[in-house]
Amino acid sequence: MAAYYLVPLYVMIITAFKPLDEIHGGGLLTPPSAWTASAWHAAWQGRCDGPGCGGMRDAFFNSLRMTIPAVLISTAIGALNGYVLALWRFRGADVLFTAMMVGCFVPFQVVILPMARLLGAAGLAGTTTGLVMVHAIYGLAFTTLFFRNFYVTLPAELIHAARIDGAGFWRIFQRIVLPLSTPIFMVCIIWQFTQVWNDFLFGVVFASGEAQPVTVALNNLVNTTTGVKAYNVDMAAALIAALPTLAVYAVAGRYFVRGLTAGAVKG
Repeated sequence: MAAYYLVPLYVMIITAFKPLDEIHGGGLLTPPSAWTASAWHAAWQGRCDGPGCGGMRDAFFNSLRMTIPAVLISTAIGALNGYVLALWRFRGADVLFTAMMVGCFVPFQVVILPMARLLGAAGLAGTTTGLVMVHAIYGLAFTTLFFRNFYVTLPAELIHAARIDGAGFWRIFQRIVLPLSTPIFMVCIIWQFTQVWNDFLFGVVFASGEAQPVTVALNNLVNTTTGVKAYNVDMAAALIAALPTLAVYAVAGRYFVRGLTAGAVKG
């Protein structure tokens, strides 16, 4: 079953390294007789000059400039939210947590119009900074949920002992909670990075021109026809767009399941 699932990836990889004549004249599963990286260069730099012929390079770095701040902001604020909701109980905490969780079930399409008006009023429409703001705010509900469910599993005795010793809000967070939070930080970083990097709807609606992310550039490149369809360039572009998320999972994936299952019983 794993081999069957990986067949499309295999086809993408060998097609990206095939010359164009072999794609149109050979078998789908046949490896290239002569491996070439020309399609990767065309996908990265652009396969022609003029409008509609741009490559993935500029959009790739746009996505990095959008994704990294959005992930860091939503993860940091989500950690503080979860810390307060789980370990610093106050009146109305459960109501506030429930209200925030509604954000996990709100579809992207619902927030498009109000977010567009907000970005327009702030002068951030069509910019990478605007996309950072959109993704950071939309991801807060998920990161808060993850951190809160993780923090309720921490031994309450640790927090009580620290309070008795005179530790305050920030000292407890820095000295006790943060050192225990590596798994859930990895979960939120992987989750948010994947969601933000792979997003197409917000990118195509809230960004324009030079601010467009890699998913929009991939759509534009694949739907650009200049003579014979260059499937090798399309496959190379798709792989370029997928490489960052694959790298994140490869580096931090072992923390993902461990962090997701934390809090599954308690809280």
